[in-house]
Amino acid sequence: MLNPVNSYANAKNEYVNTFFVLGFKKVKQPVLRAIALIVAVLLTLPRVLSMFNIVEQLTESFTAATINDIVFRFVFLAFFYWAVLQCNTNLRFLYESYSTLVRYLLTILLNIILFSGAILLFAYLYPVLTEQSMHKSEQGLVYFVYFIILLILIFVSRVLRYQIIHKDDIIQNELLKQQKLHAELAALKNQINPHFLFNSLNSLNTLVRDNREAITFVNKLSFMYRYILQSGNQDLATVQEELEFLESYVHLIKTRYRDRFTITIDVEDQWMNTKVPILAIQLLVENAVKHNEISENLPLHVRVFSTEKHLVVENKIQPRNTFVDSTGNGLVNLKKRYFLLKNRQIVITNKNKVFRVKLPLN
Repeated sequence: MLNPVNSYANAKNEYVNTFFVLGFKKVKQPVLRAIALIVAVLLTLPRVLSMFNIVEQLTESFTAATINDIVFRFVFLAFFYWAVLQCNTNLRFLYESYSTLVRYLLTILLNIILFSGAILLFAYLYPVLTEQSMHKSEQGLVYFVYFIILLILIFVSRVLRYQIIHKDDIIQNELLKQQKLHAELAALKNQINPHFLFNSLNSLNTLVRDNREAITFVNKLSFMYRYILQSGNQDLATVQEELEFLESYVHLIKTRYRDRFTITIDVEDQWMNTKVPILAIQLLVENAVKHNEISENLPLHVRVFSTEKHLVVENKIQPRNTFVDSTGNGLVNLKKRYFLLKNRQIVITNKNKVFRVKLPLN
């Protein structure tokens, strides 16, 4: 038997060490180089303008600095750059599902529209609100500076998004680790001695040795329990292992429902060594049994098959007339596990009265 106190202490120390490492994770070098280059360009730009006497040439044509001029520019720039930051940070989720190339093209197009619209609006409002005209040479310099700041803000927006995503990933991962830690502690506290259970199953086998069906049932149950115990220290299992476990589970289900429950399994051999989250397939079949009516008039048929990219579990929807005692967390938990372990999203559809779940295999 495992010692619950020592196991909990070891798991907690591992969690603290992991959090310490994540908390002091280094910033990637491309980010540092990009920031350094932008700052260098900004600090060098005045010297470039001075070398070509551009500042002296423009000073004579600058419009007078008035209260209206300062207030207008401050308010206009505040709203304009707020819009730039908003579009490049909080509104990016509108097209986050697209490919990388499409996202970049949409970002460039959106910022071009923003900048062009802002320039046109600035050129229209400036003489109206300040009661003075801006020289064309000054306009060019002003728009150039605004464009440079726009590029900087786009980069800053990317850094902000990266920080938020990275921080959310760390928080989510640590929360899941905490939940797993508490679950392991609870399991250790309530753990039944496996030897006692297997000895009991062997004793039951002896008692029902004249009943072949009962012996098969006990053997399948023993296999399932052994599989669950052995999988406690791993997160992934091969499709073949999962299907072997599913076979034992289906036998237990058919013992109860007889011909009212059927299942067909058609998975190509090329996927048998592909790994999926532990008990993923069984959970989907169990979900079908739990939430659908199974009777002589409405037998339930479940299909498990593979496609080019997915392992699919589907069944015709037959809503139960009785209350279903379910927390509704099974599919949610599977989605989280699949994303964390495989970095893939499962696909859940409910069309034409068929409930279908696709597990990515590639």
